[in-house]
Amino acid sequence: MAAKLTFLGTGTSQGVPIIACQCPVCKSPDERDKRFRSSAYVEYEGLKILIDAGPDFRSQMLRADIRHLDAILLTHNHKDHTGGLDDVRSFNYIDRKAAEIYCEERVLKSLKNDYAYAFEEEKYPGAPEWHVHVIDERPFRVDSLEGTGELEWVHDKGYFYRQPDGSLTHPGQIVSEASHDNPNIIPIRGLHGQMPVLGFRFGNIAYITDMSHIDDSELEKLKGLTHLTLNTVSYHPHHSHFSLQEAIDLAHRIGAKHTWLTHLSHSFPRYTDFCKELEPNIRPAYDGLTIEDE
Repeated sequence: MAAKLTFLGTGTSQGVPIIACQCPVCKSPDERDKRFRSSAYVEYEGLKILIDAGPDFRSQMLRADIRHLDAILLTHNHKDHTGGLDDVRSFNYIDRKAAEIYCEERVLKSLKNDYAYAFEEEKYPGAPEWHVHVIDERPFRVDSLEGTGELEWVHDKGYFYRQPDGSLTHPGQIVSEASHDNPNIIPIRGLHGQMPVLGFRFGNIAYITDMSHIDDSELEKLKGLTHLTLNTVSYHPHHSHFSLQEAIDLAHRIGAKHTWLTHLSHSFPRYTDFCKELEPNIRPAYDGLTIEDE
C-alpha cells in the first residue's frame, strides 16, 4: 500500500525564524522559510502516524487539522522531538484512548524522568495517558486503535477504564514490547553524534532526521526508495548532524528517486535560492509539503 508523508516541521531545535534573529532567512516573508521543529505525519496502511512530538506539536496538529493518531513514533529523546507529548491529552479526550507511543528503552527512561507525572499510579487529574511500546532495530507492527478499550473521564479524578461490570479501573501507565509479527515499519539505526537514534521506513518512503552516521549495513534497508528524507543543519561539518555535502553524498549512495532535506537551519539561504544550489532530485523540504509513494 502506498505511503504518504506530510512534513509538519522542517527546522532545527530552535526552529526558523530564531527568536530575535534579524538575518535574511529569519526575516523572509516566504512561508517556506518558516519552520517548526522537525516532525512528520504519515498515512500508511490505513494508519495515521506521527513521527516525533516536539514543542510545536499543538500548533502542528491545529495547522494540519489532524484529528486522530494511531501511533506516535519517537526517533530519540531530545526535547525538540518529545517536548510536546503532554498535549496528547487532547487526543485522549477526543478518542477516549491512551496514546500509543513507540520508542526505545533509553527514550522511555528519559520520558519517565521528564514526564514523571504521566507515569504515576495515582495521577494528577488531566495528566496524559500513554501506552508505550518498546522498540529496537527490529521491524515492528503498528495497528489501529479499533477495538481497544475506551477511557472515561471522571471529574476531578482523571481517566479510567470502564469494565464490563460497569466498574472503573485506573489505567496506570502501560508499557509493553512492540509486536514483531507481520511488521509494517522498518527502523533505521543511526548515530546522532554518539547517541543511537532511529529513522523509519514506510513502504517506499524513509524518514531520517538527527543523524550524523549510518552504518553500511543499515543502508541495505533503504534500497528502492521513491522518497528519502535526510537531515542537514549546515554547510560545515557538525558533531551530530550531516553537513550538506555529507547528506548529498549519502543521498547519492542510497539512490532514491527524490531526496528531501529537513532539520534545516537559518545558515542556509532562503528557500528559492537554496533550491538553485541543489540538483533537481534533491530539494529542501518545507512545512506542509506532502510527498507520496508512486
